[in-house]
Amino acid sequence: MASEIATTALPFAAVSARLVRLEMPPCDVVVGIATGGTVPAALLAHQLDRPLALVTINFRAADNSPQRPRPELLGQAPRLPAGTRVLLVDEASVTGATLATAAALFTEQQVTTLVLKGQADVVAFPEIDGCVAWPWKP
Repeated sequence: MASEIATTALPFAAVSARLVRLEMPPCDVVVGIATGGTVPAALLAHQLDRPLALVTINFRAADNSPQRPRPELLGQAPRLPAGTRVLLVDEASVTGATLATAAALFTEQQVTTLVLKGQADVVAFPEIDGCVAWPWKP
């Protein structure tokens, strides 16, 4: 019999409230890794009153299984001036490969990574180890 993986349901208000309470490093722009990081990046851009940019990097399928050998940039990365302080946002980081791929696009900028759960410079929900039912996903 397969063991069930516990899933934590997080209401939208709880995610927003946690982001408001986090100590954020200074940033000039919030860059979300689409598609998972789009909503949290938009929330942060609004809360911090900073511009929002998106970069589309894909590694996992909708069921969270890897669908490529490594994360892959789809489209183009936003062009940002050298020295720009970037807050790079994704929903979750399991291996760190997607964040590393995205951060490598901004070698002339100062990058701080933020995820809602997992491994990054800033983690909104470090107490969550398992799966999460995000309020913006069906």
